[in-house]
Amino acid sequence: MKEREKKKQQVQTLKKVLKYIERYKVFLVLSLVFAVATVASTLYIPVVAGQVIDHILAPGQVDFGVIFQLLWKMGLIVALTALAQWLMNVCNNKITYEVIQDIRREAFAKIEILPLKFIDSHSHGELVSRVVADVDQFADGLLMGFSQLFSGVITILGTLLFMLGINVKISLVVVLITPVSLFVASFIAKRTFSMFMLQSTTRGEQTSLINEMIENQKVVQAFSKEGDVLGAFDEINGRLEKASLQATFFSSLTNPSTRFVNSLVYTGVGLAGAFSAMRGALTVGQLSCFLSYANQYTKPFNEISGVVTELQNALACAGRIFHLIEEEPQAPDAEDAGVLEDVRGNVDLGHVYFSYHPKKKLIEDFSLKVQPGQRVAIVGPTGCGKTTIINLLMRFYDVDSGSIQVEGQDIRQVTRKSLRESYGMVLQETWLKAGTIRENLVMGKPQATEEEMVAAAKAAHAHSFIKRMPDGYNTVIGEEGGSLSAGQKQLLCIARVMLCLPPMLILDEATSSIDTRTEMKIQNAFAKMMQGRTSFIVAHRLSTIQEADIILVMKDGHILEQGSHQTLLGQNGFYSELYNSQFAV
Repeated sequence: MKEREKKKQQVQTLKKVLKYIERYKVFLVLSLVFAVATVASTLYIPVVAGQVIDHILAPGQVDFGVIFQLLWKMGLIVALTALAQWLMNVCNNKITYEVIQDIRREAFAKIEILPLKFIDSHSHGELVSRVVADVDQFADGLLMGFSQLFSGVITILGTLLFMLGINVKISLVVVLITPVSLFVASFIAKRTFSMFMLQSTTRGEQTSLINEMIENQKVVQAFSKEGDVLGAFDEINGRLEKASLQATFFSSLTNPSTRFVNSLVYTGVGLAGAFSAMRGALTVGQLSCFLSYANQYTKPFNEISGVVTELQNALACAGRIFHLIEEEPQAPDAEDAGVLEDVRGNVDLGHVYFSYHPKKKLIEDFSLKVQPGQRVAIVGPTGCGKTTIINLLMRFYDVDSGSIQVEGQDIRQVTRKSLRESYGMVLQETWLKAGTIRENLVMGKPQATEEEMVAAAKAAHAHSFIKRMPDGYNTVIGEEGGSLSAGQKQLLCIARVMLCLPPMLILDEATSSIDTRTEMKIQNAFAKMMQGRTSFIVAHRLSTIQEADIILVMKDGHILEQGSHQTLLGQNGFYSELYNSQFAV
């Protein structure tokens, strides 16, 4: 990335951050007020300390009465300083964590409305890293910026004014050496942004690998791939170590470099002040005050240099978060979108074209007309487009051209909510949330009664194993079903759909994880459930779809054959070949 592009990216990210901060400008103003109060009272303490020194004239000539009054005054100022600093930190924390809450809420809300193709094409662990780790890093940088940047700048300006009020010539020594410190800090900071960006990206890659391996630990162990996974982790970890070391090392140069320059400032003030005191231009108390100011003047430069370094990391992380937030969401429902009502199951696919990648064709000129109550089975080899048809029917993806109509209405002209409420889905890949079995069953029908829920579970042959669990329907299961078997999870998903009983059904390998005996019972339950309902059935085991009204035989996105089971067998075509291959010895 070119230097100009990096700078432009930083400026754009900073502008976006400021828009979030602008929402809390009341706390921002209060923070500035308390910062000014903190700095002003802090800078006044050396003045009082100098007055104390000037009242110590010589051995035996100490004005204790005035000194005690000045010490009381100093104690009061210190107390007020502490209170103002505490209130400033409260405001800074309020701003930071409100901004972080807003960003996380927007990032998570955007994930909810992102098109499925974005989720499919990005690592889930990397997305988690952006919402969790990157936001945390950004919060640290933002909090440090508020805590030290404002007070540091005000301290520099305030100290300079105080020093000019005491002695202009010595103040000029400080002003002339200061640009060197700024140049050093700027020189290093400009070169660390790309390093922090690489560190953040690599951290996301590592989170992605960890997330993937945890979710698929059984597969890794089954294929004895632990060594390969450890090797992949070590490789990413090595790159993260290198990136982090470079970013940390170069950013760490800022503080000692500026400290060296600031020591020159202190030395210059000490020498110039000593000669002025010898000539009587300064009192010893004023010289002490000046040296204290010189130290306070240079200290913020060290803090600001650290803040600048931290902000480089924060902006790099913020850039990745905003990239997610600004992703193009799925096409919203049309403004005049209608609501599907009185759905009977008329589905019409007309000359549909679709592909996941423009250069790789999949569905071409696909047409199908389904009458209410018909059972449509879709079969074919892996990758022929069976599940893609399901994705298009549910409008998880939109067609490239052509149309899909339900009850004579183009599904792009009706709300997604009403369309999806018209379908009941049972997929090969089950999904259960962390919570009770009851919460998982009533997900699609929260108002369901106890009797309805139990009846649906019995119809799905899930009631018996649920009752054997410690707390029955109130048993808490973990993420993705916890310790439940694949078959038990699938039975719960089937029961969930049976509870809703929508007018149309989609069964995509719905009994793939169930034993043969239970499958026969489930098929009988499905047969009752499908009566009068339009059903789309995707199956590899052709014995399960023999009763279908229409069987679509697909290959490479095209319908090769179409008809009933007996008709297709009589044609001795591709379907006959698929069917006989499952029973060949």
